[in-house]
Amino acid sequence: MKYGMNMLLWTTEVTEEHYPILDNLKSMGYDGVELPVFDMDINKFTALGKQLDSVGLERTAVTICTGDANPISDSANIREAGLNRLKQAIDACAAAGVTHLCGPIHSAIGEFSGSGATGDEWKYGQETLAKAADHAQAAEVTLVVEYLNRFECYFLNCAADASRFVAEVGHPYLKTMYDTFHANIEEKDIAEAIRACADQTVHVHISENDRSTPGEGHVDWDTTFNTLKETEYDGWMVVEAFGLSLPDLAAATKIWRRMYTDEETLARNALAFMKSRTAG
Repeated sequence: MKYGMNMLLWTTEVTEEHYPILDNLKSMGYDGVELPVFDMDINKFTALGKQLDSVGLERTAVTICTGDANPISDSANIREAGLNRLKQAIDACAAAGVTHLCGPIHSAIGEFSGSGATGDEWKYGQETLAKAADHAQAAEVTLVVEYLNRFECYFLNCAADASRFVAEVGHPYLKTMYDTFHANIEEKDIAEAIRACADQTVHVHISENDRSTPGEGHVDWDTTFNTLKETEYDGWMVVEAFGLSLPDLAAATKIWRRMYTDEETLARNALAFMKSRTAG
């Protein structure tokens, strides 16, 4: 197992001012960090990759799709913009030495049609991501589709659908992931959800129901970790927690109350929690 920390707890763009945080995470025992990829500046990511190499931290990444670059849009131009945005994100990841690019890369976050996904949207999404996966394969970056809860998107909301979506594409560089926060909202049976996507899962987000310290809320952690062991999951486990330090992100994640003492304590306790649940 590899243990990572999502840098969105501190920032949407990792710069030199955050280098002490990287050192601290390494000293805690983290294997890697998850980088936000919103600014696609290749030079910045190249420099960041060199810094992470010097610290000894591996890296995954996360990005999103926007309304004007939506992979499932009925507009061919917007779908093309979505593909180009994903290619830019992949190139930024390659520059930084990122192995996995995760997130709701299937559709625009926060955009709603007033109904569920259509057959055309399903087809458009698969066509767009198949092309993106070709680009990702050349860059040796695995794309990881993340399903979100119904309040953040309407296209992929459960593990079974996310798994079916990527399985039908059938590309070796397009996989899916499991996120405990979204599953806590959407899944009727946690164990069955993990099993449903197990053959396509290459990444796991460990996130509490209130988006703060894992293990201090009401996510069914016993079932979660027991089933991950049952399915022999042995990839990245990345803590995804959000706070109030970034006003735009706090607004997007609807976090108005401080749920933890401080970021360092959250990171330290989260790592100890994951290791205690995966030991043996």
